[in-house]
Amino acid sequence: MDKNEKKESACEKELKKSEAESEKLQEKIEEKKEELDSCREDVKDFKKKADEYYDQLVRLKADFENFRKRVEKEKPELVNWGKNEVILKIFPLYDILLSAHEHLSGVDPSKCEKTQIEEVLKGLDMIFKEFSKFFEYEGIRPMDILNKPYDPMMCEIIGIDVGNDENDGLVTEVLQKGYMLKDKVLRPAKVKIAKKVAQEDKK
Repeated sequence: MDKNEKKESACEKELKKSEAESEKLQEKIEEKKEELDSCREDVKDFKKKADEYYDQLVRLKADFENFRKRVEKEKPELVNWGKNEVILKIFPLYDILLSAHEHLSGVDPSKCEKTQIEEVLKGLDMIFKEFSKFFEYEGIRPMDILNKPYDPMMCEIIGIDVGNDENDGLVTEVLQKGYMLKDKVLRPAKVKIAKKVAQEDKK
């Protein structure tokens, strides 16, 4: 084999090698094109979903704004409705008090008879019964705190009595009743508590 043949053979090998590499490169290019097309589809899907989510968010915001405006508009009406409900329940108590007041207005204290006093007491009993029914219906109950340990969450101390080992820290007198609304303090009680006097104070 002469030099020209060797050179030609070498060129053919290089050509075949280049063609093989070119085919591989072309395959890679085709693969990358497919990946690029797939990515473009994914981007389209993501953009479509993003647009849908944005539209949902805009609608949700509009709905919330409408709800907020409606609540603000209806709030005074709801408050008034709640007041009306309470007032309607208090009216029977007011009627009894008004009747008792009118009855007492015509009474001469110097000429009070036992029957008149009994009628007044009967009227007061009716008032307290109506209040009790109203409180029970609304879930309101008086605090049971007399002769029990002082609780700062339920009571306000108005005075202190001299105490001993047995009643130190106990509620000795309820000056104004406290009330619970279910499990919450509606109005704290005003009380006196016993306080044990220290030996130094006694001297």
